[in-house]
Amino acid sequence: MSFIQIVMGLITSSPPFPHLLSKIESGTSVQSGGVEELAIVLIILLLVATFVAIFSRRFKVPYVAGLVLAGLAITEFLPGNIGLDSSLVLNLFLPILIFEASINTDITRLRSTIVPISLLAGPGLIVSFCVTGLVVKLGLGLEWIPALLVGVILAVTDTVSVIAVFKEVSVPSRLSTIVNGESLFNDGVALVIFTLLVDAQIRGNFSFIHGLQQLFIVIMGGTLIGVIVGYLSSGLLTRYDDGLTSILLSVAVALGTFQLGHLLEVSGVVAVVVAGLLVGNIGIKQTASASNRIALYSFWEYAGFGVNTFIFLLIGLEINPLTLWNILPAVLLAILAYQLGRLLSVYPLLAILRRFDRPIPIRWQHVLFVGNIKGSLSMVMALTLPATLDGRSQLITLLFGVVLLSLVGQGLSLPWLIKHLNIQEISPFRHRIQELQAQLMAAKAAQEELNNLLKTGVLPKSIYEEMRASYQVKIAGAEKQLRDIYNIRPEERDGSNHGKFDAVWRQVLLAEKSALNDALRKQILSEEIVQNQVKDLDQELLKLEDD
Repeated sequence: MSFIQIVMGLITSSPPFPHLLSKIESGTSVQSGGVEELAIVLIILLLVATFVAIFSRRFKVPYVAGLVLAGLAITEFLPGNIGLDSSLVLNLFLPILIFEASINTDITRLRSTIVPISLLAGPGLIVSFCVTGLVVKLGLGLEWIPALLVGVILAVTDTVSVIAVFKEVSVPSRLSTIVNGESLFNDGVALVIFTLLVDAQIRGNFSFIHGLQQLFIVIMGGTLIGVIVGYLSSGLLTRYDDGLTSILLSVAVALGTFQLGHLLEVSGVVAVVVAGLLVGNIGIKQTASASNRIALYSFWEYAGFGVNTFIFLLIGLEINPLTLWNILPAVLLAILAYQLGRLLSVYPLLAILRRFDRPIPIRWQHVLFVGNIKGSLSMVMALTLPATLDGRSQLITLLFGVVLLSLVGQGLSLPWLIKHLNIQEISPFRHRIQELQAQLMAAKAAQEELNNLLKTGVLPKSIYEEMRASYQVKIAGAEKQLRDIYNIRPEERDGSNHGKFDAVWRQVLLAEKSALNDALRKQILSEEIVQNQVKDLDQELLKLEDD
């Protein structure tokens, strides 16, 4: 009995161990080895994950790549036939991962990078999956539908692996936002296209117009469901100040929104993304208690980390090294195909972007290209290929091999590339500014919480004034040091750029641009005036952009 079968038995109504249920129903003691096997496997996997975490931190190896390699190494030592189950990953793990990423995404930052994200997750995905499918068809001699299915599976980007690397080597926040945002919307669009292709394979024919109609319906339907559920749950989160209740509600939203989308035959992934964005930016941020917010964020951070740990370990357990060696030429061809697709989607589209939005530095584009790592979603989509598909088992083996080499090869090379491109360095000047800003933010947040405690009667005024004064001293000190730094002449701040001061100006200029666009939409100002002003602001923003 496999590990996944046991877990599925615990959460479904038709478990793989009816003999265990019969003993429970008859009141007899349970002597089944299934639970013992589950406990042993969980303990082993948790210990392996712990050692991998220690090893990866000690030797600066990406955590997810270490998990996959560890899974390959321990396959022979685990009891039973352990592996991934598509139903478990699709209905439980995937909504958790998407929701955790969504609630941690700042809509304000997302809005400022929505143009490059839309290009990469929309037209970029289409270009990537078409090019990949074409190369795979010509190189491996596949039929069109299987080739396009491989193409869309390999067009999916895995943000978990890339963000894990970003935690080891810091990158500019805008680049991180683009990677995270692209993955959020890329996953939804890719799953919709995948579903349409599977439906075409089952029906035996494909209509381009019908496919576009279905694509629009399922994406817009998923968005609508996400907005409704997100707003309703955000209202409940802001009304009830209870950490445990809020956690339970957020779990219900993550899993329930996905199932609701599936039930109504729209995109459950898109619905979860939208609901998570609203919950994270409205529900959690507007809750009265800081401890409640911390509890929610901490729970979802742990949930996402735990799910990723098991997924990437199980990816390693799924792959037979001997089989991988036998199909290595086909795997390398598939990797070449999706990298060619990524090349043709990143550089040309972001070159066009320069004409109507803030440009993406060429060094960042290199990171977006090499950071095209495959991961858990590609594995899930491979496992859900229809049983009627010719050569299904060979395609699954091929895709598993691609994911493995991608996680290890690109996962290990990406940190080196980021360091080599020198985009992760933080100068002493910027480091000092961030330290002072951190002190300022923390102290002001503490004062805000003290104000709430005073208003609710929890804190007496004498104690409130004493504690508030202590934080005011910290605020005054940090503000004075920041003011002194900002008053330093530009050439003395930093040899290569003006540090965080440029980021402040950029934020102010974007606020000006937003105000002008709002005035145009409300017909307060004429289009000619606004366009001239916006053009000047864009020129100033370009001067602040990193090369």
